[in-house]
Amino acid sequence: MEELKSKNGSVTLSYPMLSKTNYTAWSLKIRVYMLAHGIWEAVEPTDEKTVIEDKTDKVALAAIYQAILEDILLSIAEKKMARGAWEAIRTMCLGADRVRKARVQTLKSEFENLCMKDTETIDEFCIRLNGLVTNIRTLGETVVESYVMKKILRAAPSKFLQITSAIEQFGNLDEMSIEETVGSLKAYEERLRGQSENSNGQLLLTEDEWTKRENNEGQLLLTREEWLKRRPQKPRGTSSYQGIRDKSKVKCFNCHNYGHFAAGCRQRTKFKELDEKITGKVRFGDGSTVEIKGKGTVTFKCKNGEEVTLDGVYYIPTLCNNIISLG
Repeated sequence: MEELKSKNGSVTLSYPMLSKTNYTAWSLKIRVYMLAHGIWEAVEPTDEKTVIEDKTDKVALAAIYQAILEDILLSIAEKKMARGAWEAIRTMCLGADRVRKARVQTLKSEFENLCMKDTETIDEFCIRLNGLVTNIRTLGETVVESYVMKKILRAAPSKFLQITSAIEQFGNLDEMSIEETVGSLKAYEERLRGQSENSNGQLLLTEDEWTKRENNEGQLLLTREEWLKRRPQKPRGTSSYQGIRDKSKVKCFNCHNYGHFAAGCRQRTKFKELDEKITGKVRFGDGSTVEIKGKGTVTFKCKNGEEVTLDGVYYIPTLCNNIISLG
């Protein structure tokens, strides 16, 4: 810290300390301070033929030493003049800065070219993407959330086109969080998985139904053929299993009690209110439809503990997951 005398008194100048990331700002400040002290000529003379006084050069070299850490000081210890010390510091810092910038550009290129594979899940892709974002931010580069979120939507395969288009059309991309976007994509992914299983000739079961079909070791208790053989057969001329009179051995997949089927279960734990008189159908983008078995009110807790109530919620027992529509 030095004092610069002027007509109105003195001004205290505190030389900034050089770090691994602030060379550009540091060099600008040091130049101004050394100009104020009249010693910048020792570092960058206006004329190459100018002879620098020995005292001026030593004062400039002392100012440089005052503004650097010991590890850098040891690297330029053999430099006996201010100009040589300054050039050595610039070479070290700009060289390291160029490496950092080149690494950032490489990571950004990988980020832009990253695409989600058809066999990859949303979670697996996001892990790869977040790894790149973390490395870029570690190098001091700013990466905003909206930039990452838009990349996720662009990188999703064509099978996600319906949901990505809905998010881009109805969502506020500048305010929507990554968690919201990923959550919507994962919900859609679960629905696609259920449709894929159904198209392969397998039973489309709810999560609870699949759980009941597994034992403690995680293996299936019954094959599809065995399950079909053991399930109650509907009588001819009836459109459902409701024609079976003896339901004492029938177990409901909804409440897990005996005596009725899930379609006729009165226990709807998700609904605070439910009007089963309201019926209809919901058509998906692929042309498939599901039956609406009622409409009511659902109450659930958010992550912050607050309770939120949704009105006008359709009860569709055959859906694999609970879905909140963006529309």
